[in-house]
Amino acid sequence: MRKQVLAITVGALLAASGAQAQTEPQGYRLQQVLIMSRHNLRAPLANNGSVLEQSTAKAWPQWDVPGGQLTTKGGVLEVYMGHYMREWLAQQGLVNSGECPAPGLVYAYANSLQRTVATAQFFITGAFPGCDVPVHHQDKMGAMDPTFNPVITDDSPAFRERALKAMESERQKMRLADSYRLLEQMVNYQDSPSCKGKPSCSLADGKDVFSANATQEPGVSGPLKVGNSLVDAFTLQYYEGFPMEQVAWGEIKTDQQWRLLSQLKNGYQDSLFTSPEVARNVAKPLVKYIDKALVAEAANAPKITLLVGHDSNIASLLTALDFKPYQLHDQYERTPVGGKVVFQRWHDAAKNQDLMKIEYLYQSTRQLRDAAPLTLASPPQRVTLELKGCPTDANGFCPVDKFNAVLNSAAQ
Repeated sequence: MRKQVLAITVGALLAASGAQAQTEPQGYRLQQVLIMSRHNLRAPLANNGSVLEQSTAKAWPQWDVPGGQLTTKGGVLEVYMGHYMREWLAQQGLVNSGECPAPGLVYAYANSLQRTVATAQFFITGAFPGCDVPVHHQDKMGAMDPTFNPVITDDSPAFRERALKAMESERQKMRLADSYRLLEQMVNYQDSPSCKGKPSCSLADGKDVFSANATQEPGVSGPLKVGNSLVDAFTLQYYEGFPMEQVAWGEIKTDQQWRLLSQLKNGYQDSLFTSPEVARNVAKPLVKYIDKALVAEAANAPKITLLVGHDSNIASLLTALDFKPYQLHDQYERTPVGGKVVFQRWHDAAKNQDLMKIEYLYQSTRQLRDAAPLTLASPPQRVTLELKGCPTDANGFCPVDKFNAVLNSAAQ
């Protein structure tokens, strides 16, 4: 592992903090937090000559960073998220306001891509400005770290067959015809390079072909991949703050249109990473890491752990641990940029027992577009999650021994 520290001036980025209490039951005290984060706002992954260029004759707006890299605004958004988390952690007594954390209290670990390492650096800058809190990652940048690499590790023909059937089954649950029709109209798909010379060319009528090869990520070719790439680009344009006449060339005018289009992006992720067969396999390295930090070596682990990976990590992790279905309000994406699954170990002094609470912390579509500063008085969105194997009480807590059993089982 290599250590990197990002030093930037954050005075202009940090808003004055408010004072809105995060209400927890009397006598509960926060003991440990593990934050599993998706990287923040990036430029679209598809570059010139790729899916985007082949799917429409229309010109795409230019970004100020290469495809896939964290944007400047993505860094600002993550500073805001880090600032909010610092306020909340201080409110709960896990860190002291105005002080740098003691050595070993905070551990930050990111996948070794620019957008994940930079996200972690900006979060730390927002949470602990001026403090020497390094971000750990592999030396070789641009190569996926095995902990965060959602690749299939079972090379048996039997597993491959089960995985393909599972992905196809997830896809068959989806009703995407209206979404494809809307998208085709917006990009004028019939006149795209992909349709050149074809008498009939339709995303809605195309066939998805899935792949489940060992040492590779689950994959799909066909309309679902095209739809995901296009909608991802529109969504990122909106978050980045492009003028609305440039977001999807001004074609998206209603909330219903966003919802229809987002079904393609969410459907892509669900089909590849949320079938139990695939999720348990590709998420296992990450599950093992989290199990070690929260269960096996919890007593000696850092009080605050930040992990930064990808939407595929969060989607497969939530399925591998068997979370109940969840809904993120004020968001079209199931795993939005900068979103964080926050595992929290609490101690109930009255009953002398440890409890686990798990929340999805994220910025709404408007908070992302508006670059809204985050404080206790103006917080991000928080949705309590529930594991099937660890039912929660009215306040969202479940017994830590049941949580440990779930995590141990998934790590096997």
